[in-house]
Amino acid sequence: MKHIFQEGKDKTKPTLLLLHGTGGTESDLLPLAPHIDETASILSVRGNVSENGMPRFFRRLAEGVFDIEDLIFRTKELHEFLDEAAKKYSFDRNNIVAIGYSNGANIAGSLLFHYKDALKGAILHHPMVPRRDIELPDQTSTPVFIAAGKNDPICPAQETVDLQNLLQDANADVEVHWENHGHMLTGTEVAAAAEWYKKHF
Repeated sequence: MKHIFQEGKDKTKPTLLLLHGTGGTESDLLPLAPHIDETASILSVRGNVSENGMPRFFRRLAEGVFDIEDLIFRTKELHEFLDEAAKKYSFDRNNIVAIGYSNGANIAGSLLFHYKDALKGAILHHPMVPRRDIELPDQTSTPVFIAAGKNDPICPAQETVDLQNLLQDANADVEVHWENHGHMLTGTEVAAAAEWYKKHF
């Protein structure tokens, strides 16, 4: 998978896995990382799917309708890529915190839905529920931060509530931050994510 790796000053910190939204690239979220942890290593990945020339992490059939077969395949692909990247760049595979926006948040959520130890924690900006037809692996003590917009036309508020409930039912430690905005990534939600990160890592 196309990616950028930047080694951080502090190897004991989590490696930040940056996952862009639809049409983004591996460069998109790089400015975000220092707001969360300026000493951590960064692994920023580009989605392998193209939708009318726009990179994505998995296919969709329509707005808000995921291609579940492709989602499963691409989640496995990303999971295996993280195993390889950890070996290649000598970082701790068990100490990765994902930071995803929109489509990137959905693939990060899908990692939590499919694999027990894929992530140490996750910051999900405007995610949807990846799947509703499976029992989640035990996510005891996995901290998850969700930023959501009350007026998000792409990700309705109920979607956030459902995601929170599904993750909590799998014993994840979930915190939701609400904004009176739509689907955009705001400075205030990034600041809230940074505060959350300091508490947990």
